Amino acid sequence: MEIKELISIYPTLYHMAEFGSWENIKANGLLSTSALLDLYKINGQKRQQIETCHRSESITINCQGLPTAVVRDQKPMSDSALQKVLLDNLTPADWYRILNSKVFFWSSYEKVLKLLNARAYRSKSHDVIAVDTASLIKNYSEKIFLCPYNRGSTIMSPVQRGKDLFKPIQEYDFLYWKKKRGRAQAVTEVCVEGGVDNMLDIVVNVKQMRQQEILATLHS
Repeated sequence: MEIKELISIYPTLYHMAEFGSWENIKANGLLSTSALLDLYKINGQKRQQIETCHRSESITINCQGLPTAVVRDQKPMSDSALQKVLLDNLTPADWYRILNSKVFFWSSYEKVLKLLNARAYRSKSHDVIAVDTASLIKNYSEKIFLCPYNRGSTIMSPVQRGKDLFKPIQEYDFLYWKKKRGRAQAVTEVCVEGGVDNMLDIVVNVKQMRQQEILATLHS
């Protein structure tokens, strides 16, 4: 896929974050779970559990001098379902490590709305962050990967997934997915290895939302 194509078709990307987390994200970056654990100096058994085990609920972490942070749950996944679809001899623990090394953005507003309205999240409020795709690529092109599926879900009819699910932009077979799904649905997620540390350089707006209702605008 060409970079200019990605920017043209998906000019804005979206991330659903924990309610009230924007100020921390603004100060310290939108970090992957592993990078967040580094920042909060979480090690040992607690870190291993967070990085390699399924999180049925969100986990609160603390570190002196930093605000309380929340590691989000992984409710749409399960070990048993993953075991049926993982390739390359990956285990569920391997898959959780892979996911925890990245930050994920939805390629459209409709996709983040679907998550906001999902059973596990519809009763809660969330900070929804919109970022400019061109600015993200300008700052993080070497760390960006594209994904054709919701890599964090094994609900309904889960697809097989392995080490090559995430492709660098220029290695992503956009024509294949465009033919299979249509132009707007050819990319589902854009992910960044490690996360984004300069959010103010790429953010378009931040809104607190519950389902499709906008409760407040935190940044515009």
